[in-house]
Amino acid sequence: MKRYRSDGDLQAKLGKTVELSSVSEKDYDAVFYPDSHGPMISLAEDKTSARLIENSYNHNKIIAFVCHGPVALKHAVNKHSVSIVKSKNVAGFTNGEEEGVQLTKIVPFLTEDFLKQLGATYQKGADRSPFVV
Repeated sequence: MKRYRSDGDLQAKLGKTVELSSVSEKDYDAVFYPDSHGPMISLAEDKTSARLIENSYNHNKIIAFVCHGPVALKHAVNKHSVSIVKSKNVAGFTNGEEEGVQLTKIVPFLTEDFLKQLGATYQKGADRSPFVV
């Protein structure tokens, strides 16, 4: 995941990454988790990632996720130890999209089901088409 400071020369920072454990929400305006199946393996159980999301959320920073990226929310909770997606409108890679790429039996869980289990109000459009919540 690439992280860019808002107070520096963005062009100079393109392509530069840092260790997640060295990142503080105080230094950034937003956190963005991109798409791929990678977050299902590397970020869903990452407590450092969850803390960054929690701290950003609890300090009213922007947090954004695309397709499979929302799986990084698995352990992220608010100040009351409740999932930060509980009762929130969310979107992510659909069960139908996972079926379409024939990976439902390979991935550790389905993003759509997972978000619903966290108590999110899951919304979706047509498979393989843009949809934003």
